Amino acid sequence: MEALLSQFSFLSDQALQDKNFDPSTIEDLMKLFEIESYKAWAAAELEQEREVEEAEAGMEEAEEYLDSVMENAMDEFRRFEQELEKMAKDEMENLVQTAERARKMGNLMEKGASIASKKYIEAALNSATASMKSAWKGISSGKVHPS
Repeated sequence: MEALLSQFSFLSDQALQDKNFDPSTIEDLMKLFEIESYKAWAAAELEQEREVEEAEAGMEEAEEYLDSVMENAMDEFRRFEQELEKMAKDEMENLVQTAERARKMGNLMEKGASIASKKYIEAALNSATASMKSAWKGISSGKVHPS
């Protein structure tokens, strides 16, 4: 392009100095400018397309990386969720077992208390019966206890 500008400058000077200058030489030079402009435009367009392709490839690579990272994060989340569910299930089973043992212990204590109260009532009845028998013996023998 600089050579064309230099040639244009030379021809312009020649046109100013030479009265017999042929203007078609400048037209030919202008056609060369036009061709050179199209070449520069085509090269710029090719460069832009190459940059677009590189950017698209970079975007695809970034998307693939993001997908990979997201998939890894989701896998880790699923494992964490499963671990939490297992821990919660184990804890619930432990609580259910503890509650069942407490219920059985309560039932045993209730049975024990029931048996103990029956024995106490039985002992009280035996004591009362013995006292009544003793009192009847005393009444029938005529002896009265001093109290």
